[in-house]
Amino acid sequence: MKKIYSFLVAALVTGLLLWVAGCGGSQQTAAPGSGGGKIQVKFSHVTSETSPKGQAALKFKELLEKSGQFEVQVFPSSQLFGDKEELEMLRADNVQFIAPSVTKLVGFVPAFQIVDMPFLFQNDRAAYAFYDGPAGQKLMRSLESHGMLGMAWWINGSKHFTNSKRPLQKPADFKGLKFRTQSGGVLDEQFKALGAGSQTIPFGEVYQALANKTVDGQENTFNNIDTQKYAEVQKYLTISGHGRLDYLVITNTKFWNKLTAEQQKIVRDALQEATAYERRLAEELNEKSKQNLLASGKLQVYQLTPADRQEFIKAMQPVYQKYTDVIGREYIEAAQKSGQ
Repeated sequence: MKKIYSFLVAALVTGLLLWVAGCGGSQQTAAPGSGGGKIQVKFSHVTSETSPKGQAALKFKELLEKSGQFEVQVFPSSQLFGDKEELEMLRADNVQFIAPSVTKLVGFVPAFQIVDMPFLFQNDRAAYAFYDGPAGQKLMRSLESHGMLGMAWWINGSKHFTNSKRPLQKPADFKGLKFRTQSGGVLDEQFKALGAGSQTIPFGEVYQALANKTVDGQENTFNNIDTQKYAEVQKYLTISGHGRLDYLVITNTKFWNKLTAEQQKIVRDALQEATAYERRLAEELNEKSKQNLLASGKLQVYQLTPADRQEFIKAMQPVYQKYTDVIGREYIEAAQKSGQ
């Protein structure tokens, strides 16, 4: 009886050992946030789901999930984190992707002020050439020491001037006017060089500030000017394309470094396709809004000529003298060459 009992115990132990070994042999290394299953990814942004950024984030989700290795949640309209929180939440790996306005990164790397440099990029194509070229890619990588990794440049578009006082055709026309700006030393210096004043006002309060004459004018993309209904409280539009409002898609190094080389390639490929999609949508939206503004009859429109542009570039030399070394001469020169 004892022999039978000993045989059964031995058989049971052997079976358990074989089962454990079998499980261990087939076990995969758990991916970040996966719990042993698909890799969980959160993408947070502050614009609406219908914006080019919002649509591109959904396209990224679709493409990434096709691989079968990722599960992506997209949180638009600050549903997860707002502008103030998202960068720190990214660095803590509480979210894996964000797409903030480029100027939000200036506190980490001052060179990101390049998008505010006046009359630096001739058009969208020149901006793309810089963003996708060696200098733009180097600038993205400069975030790595801060625990972040730039992945792709998404666009909002070129900025143009509006105001309620008079046509703005020459630098002298700006003298004495006051403009709303986003925060940033470059923008203040831009208007100072033109003899104008500036005031930092949150985006959501700009319409009221224009209506109340707190400021005389502002600078923005065609789409923002159109959808925010600034034509109701402004009389003049100058098509200047003098600055940029763009985004950077960012991940964090904690998340990224845990991915395999194959998984990193899947992410990069998905972002490449989503980026082309986002840029196309943004271009189409700005062109549509431009036509809306022209057709409205509410604004007197002036488009800067090449000669006008050169006059403005000359007027902006004090800005370049102050900020070229802050931003980096190599970046400024690369951006200037991007339009050639």
